[in-house]
Amino acid sequence: MFNRKNDRPSVTQEAVLAALGTVIEPELHRDLVSLNMIRDLKIDGSDVAFTIMLTTPACPLRGKMENDARAALARVPGVGQVAIKWDANVPADRRIGDQIGQNFHNTIAVSSGKGGVGKTTIAVNLAIALAMEGARVGLLDADILGPNVPMMMGRDEMPPPRNRKMVPAENYGVKFISMAFLVKPDQPLIWRGPMLHSAIRQLLTDVDWGELDYLVVDLPPGTGDAQLTLAQVLPLSGAIVITQPMQVAATDAVRGLKTFEKLDVPIIGVIENMSGDFFGTGAGEQLAATYKTPFLGKIPLDANVRVGGDSGAPIVVAYPDSAAAVALRDIARAVAACVSVLTLEAQAGNIIPIQMIN
Repeated sequence: MFNRKNDRPSVTQEAVLAALGTVIEPELHRDLVSLNMIRDLKIDGSDVAFTIMLTTPACPLRGKMENDARAALARVPGVGQVAIKWDANVPADRRIGDQIGQNFHNTIAVSSGKGGVGKTTIAVNLAIALAMEGARVGLLDADILGPNVPMMMGRDEMPPPRNRKMVPAENYGVKFISMAFLVKPDQPLIWRGPMLHSAIRQLLTDVDWGELDYLVVDLPPGTGDAQLTLAQVLPLSGAIVITQPMQVAATDAVRGLKTFEKLDVPIIGVIENMSGDFFGTGAGEQLAATYKTPFLGKIPLDANVRVGGDSGAPIVVAYPDSAAAVALRDIARAVAACVSVLTLEAQAGNIIPIQMIN
């Protein structure tokens, strides 16, 4: 049959879906149709319009999917204009709601084997970068004894409680909570394990977080009570390990990586912070290769990263075009992609290694 208006063959829904069924989602390695990512398909004469439903608004490879989809449809006889819209539905780890009663789709722990590697700085910028992509993001400052997320996020108090629950502060599109809101700045917290356990649990359960696509958890350095508590209290979608470029820092980072492996928490990947001439480069990438885990990227040493943290204007906001900010946003997209793979494969009961797509 032909469309009389332009003498082109009539375009059918079956032909369009058959073509889109050849387009492979790069991280999940399945086609868009079987993954139910094609929505709202409309055919008007020879013109085709549809929405691709992503597994994260921070998808790093939407450009590749669009190009592949357009190329596939160009091979269908009669197809004219193709309009593609984008939406996202972040898959949820069903264990989280069952265990703590919160509506977090995914939980991401940011860890390091030692202090001073910029772990909190990365957690803050990662959370903001995910929010900038359109995700609903929360940030939990689980460093109970040394909380400084509020300083970096540019807020020094929370809103009043609501319905007998704490209300998280919010800035740059990120909701966040910290023990720093609940104690005086000069008050030391000399607490043993049980008190840390209780505090972390309260910051998770006694807060009106709302629905979040991602809860980013900034852990204290090392491999102590906080890491064990978090793994016991909160089902973690995965953990990120932060290191510096020096071999001594990477050696400490191994302990953090191995801790999460023992706790059956998937490793999302390794980030090398402060990379460049001053500290060198390469230890993070070597660590990831040795332990067969994804290398998420390098963040170059930049004084504005420190300035942004001290002033409450993180670098992804204050200097979005800087090399460090661009690296952090690229890493955020890579993290979101890896978490989607982990969550969907866990739902299917078929865990596969994460493959980074360059």
